[in-house]
Amino acid sequence: MGVLTAKGAATRARIVEGAADLVLARGVGGTSLDDIRAGTGTSKSQLFHYFPDGKAELVEAIADFQFERVLDAQRPHIDELDSVESWERWRDAVVRHYRDHLACPISAMSAEAGVDVRPHMDRWFAYLRAGVDDERTALAVFAALQGGLALMKAAHSIEPLEAALDGALIILRAGPLSR
Repeated sequence: MGVLTAKGAATRARIVEGAADLVLARGVGGTSLDDIRAGTGTSKSQLFHYFPDGKAELVEAIADFQFERVLDAQRPHIDELDSVESWERWRDAVVRHYRDHLACPISAMSAEAGVDVRPHMDRWFAYLRAGVDDERTALAVFAALQGGLALMKAAHSIEPLEAALDGALIILRAGPLSR
């Protein structure tokens, strides 16, 4: 697709946001293009104008959008992980965000639609890595976060995520933070 006008970019963004909400509620497999058209007030020609490769292209755009939503829910804390207090604020922001959703849209899209989320996970990890002096500590925190998200979804409870992040904070309090 070529360069979009401001109106075209707004229309495409509206479609992606509306489709993201539908997919989050119903799953990729449970959401048809007709559902997306109806839910976003989009014609078939508009949908294929903005997503000529169809649902696969739209699902990729939804994954990108959802990842930005996940990061935005952690801001500004994820951008300034330079003290135990900033990590605690980040933990609280993550828990607040997922308390409302009890599912990680990024991993759900990977599991259900085969979306390659590695670039998103690498970027998420890079934010956490910037807040500690060594990669193993960052990896332990990231593994706690991702494990907590997986268990949260399975248990339909925020408690596993809270416990995992509390454990990560114990590691961070004992380890070297970036200064």
